[in-house]
Amino acid sequence: MKFMKLGSKPDSFQTDGNNVRYVSSELATDIALIVGDVKFYLHKFPLLSRSGRLQKLVTTTKEEKTDEVNISDIPAEYLEMHETMERGNLIYKIDVFLTSSIFRSWKDSIIVLQTTKFLLPLCEELKVVSDCIDCIATKACIDVSKVDWSYTYNRKKLPEENGNDPNWNGVRNRPVPKDWWVEDLCDLEIGLYKRVLVNIKNIGIVSNDVIGEALKAYAYRRLPGFSKGMIQSGDMAKYRSIVDTIVWLLPADKGCVSCSFLLKLLKASILVNSGEMDKFELVRRIGQQLEEASVNDLLIRAPEEETTMFDVSTVQKIVQEFLMQDKSAEIESLEESHELQETRRSGILSEASKLMVAKLIDGYLAEISKDPNLTLSKFVDLAEMVCNISRPAHDGLYRAIDMYLKEHPGISKSEKKRICKLMDCKKLSVDACMHAVQNERLPLRIVVQVLYFEQVRAAASSGSSTPDIPKGIKDLNSGSHGSSRSATTNTEEDWDGVATPEDLKALKGELAALRLANGVGGSERNGDGKSNVDKAAINKMKGLLKSKILTKLWSGKGGQGDNSGSDSSDSLGSPNPEEGKSTPSRNRRHSVS
Repeated sequence: MKFMKLGSKPDSFQTDGNNVRYVSSELATDIALIVGDVKFYLHKFPLLSRSGRLQKLVTTTKEEKTDEVNISDIPAEYLEMHETMERGNLIYKIDVFLTSSIFRSWKDSIIVLQTTKFLLPLCEELKVVSDCIDCIATKACIDVSKVDWSYTYNRKKLPEENGNDPNWNGVRNRPVPKDWWVEDLCDLEIGLYKRVLVNIKNIGIVSNDVIGEALKAYAYRRLPGFSKGMIQSGDMAKYRSIVDTIVWLLPADKGCVSCSFLLKLLKASILVNSGEMDKFELVRRIGQQLEEASVNDLLIRAPEEETTMFDVSTVQKIVQEFLMQDKSAEIESLEESHELQETRRSGILSEASKLMVAKLIDGYLAEISKDPNLTLSKFVDLAEMVCNISRPAHDGLYRAIDMYLKEHPGISKSEKKRICKLMDCKKLSVDACMHAVQNERLPLRIVVQVLYFEQVRAAASSGSSTPDIPKGIKDLNSGSHGSSRSATTNTEEDWDGVATPEDLKALKGELAALRLANGVGGSERNGDGKSNVDKAAINKMKGLLKSKILTKLWSGKGGQGDNSGSDSSDSLGSPNPEEGKSTPSRNRRHSVS
């Protein structure tokens, strides 16, 4: 039997090579503790005076007439080394160490919290996890003036940290930002991160904007490919848990996170197959601030089982949520008293927000039109959702329509008529009109309408009355219905057909000359007087509408000009179920779009 000194330290143990630990001592040991496959020869008295557990185990060994105590594991507090056994015992010393050292340090608290995952559920039972979480949450909520910030969260962004600041004198005097803590917490696994964020939110000091920044930082750190609106291959169950938790933690306030971030979350939730409730919540939130989004944000990839490139149905749901804000506000105002109505009006969508969304959808339609599998119905249904939003120009919508016609050359005349009905020719800019006049993809009725409204605009800008318009063109644009349609008048099919490239080229040249003349005249006017150039512009438009080119367009397909008294067509894009023929093929030429 070996001997050990009572005051020996644990690091003075020696081994005999057979997993037996001992120290030289003048006194014979009287107990052997077996921990795992290692045997320790010790003295009873100093152990029993401190450990309640060993007292019970030794009593058992006496009954079994053995001097060996078998301990399979020694978890925390297992040895029952409390203050009731002896003052300054092991548990007390551990508590003092945690409180005075670990919990006073921001970084050490995070490190200890991370390591608790290896000792669960014991760390939960001993409240080590909850104590770490409380400590971290409390520190994140203190006044920034009391924070000794380590500059860890954006070290690369600071000139003095990377040696690029020639004026830095070695003293950090940069103010501490409110979100100084967000990057450090990204080291935590999602379960612990969620508990820390919940504590921070419950304290109620940190603003929702900072909470939003924390969630954004975590998503960018923990979801590979998130910044590009995708999720790289990996542990999808883990990624799903992260996405779902971030959605659950989102503050309720509108605007605490950007619309772009919400759309990235939506794309991620689709990719990791999150629940429908999470997707619905994101769609609702995105709809509330849709005016902030960009076209690229809205380009959500369609599921693999679909033939289209983009998920248009989800975008339709988002737009519907946006528009529902007005309807909800109207319903609430009807239910409230007159005084409360005044306060509710501030929540109704502003005209500026509506206009931004209308332009956004115009741009989105132009992008998705490049998909050859995009159906006309999907395009039209989405466009019609914002058709009631008044906007000064329809150039964006015209571009989207032209792009669709370009990428889908095989659509029928009736389909062309349906899509062109979305556009108001009166709201095309000069450049768009110039393009439309030479656009061989447009139906003939659209070209004539563009010319008509350009004539009206030119006359209005010069202060003159509108020149006489041939009756057929007036009927085309007003949608009037004549009673004497003859077999020789222009048919709907004629108007839904296209002019030849030569005709369009000539019309473009005449329209350009008109706009040039009118532009010069407008800059030379003085007071209510009209310059000779203004008069020349008016005469030019009169001549254009009576020109051989327009006469050919009007009557060259068998019509009788403006003396026919015909009902040339319904208003632009009016439905006609009898039209189903495809646009005849023609020579292609360069287009501006």
